[in-house]
Amino acid sequence: MRLLEAWGDVMAALSEREVRVLAFERGWWRSPGAKEQEIRDVLGMTATGYYQLLNELIDRPEALMLDPALVKRLRRQRARRHQMRSAGPGRGDGPSW
Repeated sequence: MRLLEAWGDVMAALSEREVRVLAFERGWWRSPGAKEQEIRDVLGMTATGYYQLLNELIDRPEALMLDPALVKRLRRQRARRHQMRSAGPGRGDGPSW
């Protein structure tokens, strides 16, 4: 019963839109076409708004409880991008564009 209560708290803490964004990110690759167009068609959002919301969501414990594998993967990807940017050209492992 405690697990059901916790799940209810997670669902209450996340809006329907936030849950849809996480679900979309989990399965977007199954759809043909450009991701940005799919974001507009499926979620009715701009790509910029989508990525801003997704970035905020992956920091929330409720999102981690809802989909731990997805949130952990996205956090790792974000950390790698940050590491590459902070290394800069000629200062680390990042690309030297």
